[in-house]
Amino acid sequence: MAEETKLTLQDNKTSLGEIEIAPEVIEVISGIAASKIDGVYSMHGNLTSGVAELFGRTSHKKGVRLAVDEDGLKVDVYCLINYGISVPKVASEMQEKIRQQLLFMTDIELAEVNIHVVGVVPEKALPQDLLDLDLDDEEEDGEDA
Repeated sequence: MAEETKLTLQDNKTSLGEIEIAPEVIEVISGIAASKIDGVYSMHGNLTSGVAELFGRTSHKKGVRLAVDEDGLKVDVYCLINYGISVPKVASEMQEKIRQQLLFMTDIELAEVNIHVVGVVPEKALPQDLLDLDLDDEEEDGEDA
């Protein structure tokens, strides 16, 4: 869970005041960046985000946990991926994309981006594929007998 304190950016260029970013903003940026990667089926949420989605609210920070310690800022991302996709390739692409987006949007460098693949979603057979099965061969065999 995210810390309740805001992150203060250090800017040496201007002395107009402080810039504070809520931890939820970092979670949202990370969640959107991760979900845009090809091969990611969805982010893995909890009961609260599931109930919120039932009522039509989209939780962009779903599946993202933020931690701050002496090493720096760490992001843990929990996701489901599509079957047949290279897990290491998708995970490293997610790490890079999250790191880039946070640096671009907030000027914050992450100490770690940890990707947790909690499931693989298999391909589903489309109803049209089931209708296109070749059943004519079975009928012809029955007529010849």
